[in-house]
Amino acid sequence: MRISLPSMLLLIFSVFGGAPVLAETATTDRCGVLPQQEFSLLHRSETRNLCQAYAGRVILVVNTASRCGYTPQLGTLETLYNRLQKRGFTVLGFPSDDFNQELEQEEDIASFCKINYGVTFPLFGKSSVRGASANPLYQQLIAGSGESPRWNFHKYLLDRQGQVQAVFPSSTRPDDPKLVAAIEALLD
Repeated sequence: MRISLPSMLLLIFSVFGGAPVLAETATTDRCGVLPQQEFSLLHRSETRNLCQAYAGRVILVVNTASRCGYTPQLGTLETLYNRLQKRGFTVLGFPSDDFNQELEQEEDIASFCKINYGVTFPLFGKSSVRGASANPLYQQLIAGSGESPRWNFHKYLLDRQGQVQAVFPSSTRPDDPKLVAAIEALLD
């Protein structure tokens, strides 16, 4: 059996050339808005690839600040995280000084969150969450939802496929029945 050169090239391309496209599509489907890149954890030398670490989980992404009227939400976020993490839920906190209410040093932010609110959910390095300088996750969240954080403690709820399912303003407490019901629905 003879195979023509164009047929052979098509076969080779489809077997080898198409693989990266398929792999990229599979990663995108699995990760949604979660970037396939490393983010530094707050005041630690450790990094996490958001897609690899959190794909398949229901996620509440929150921009945090230590000197804000909504800062006590850190404690309620921690309670929610502890209650639901075994069911595949996590909170990802992103300290930001975009609204001029975050401490300057990451060491101080980490200490403040741990001492005052017992935070154990993942907190990432201080970064911007708005505009052209927004970190890559927030760029994706804004593109996926059409909503940029208007203040600290703006919340994005992602489903297990990494897609934005709901956005909650700063004034929505983490124990608000509507927010909790939205999380529970995604966990079931």
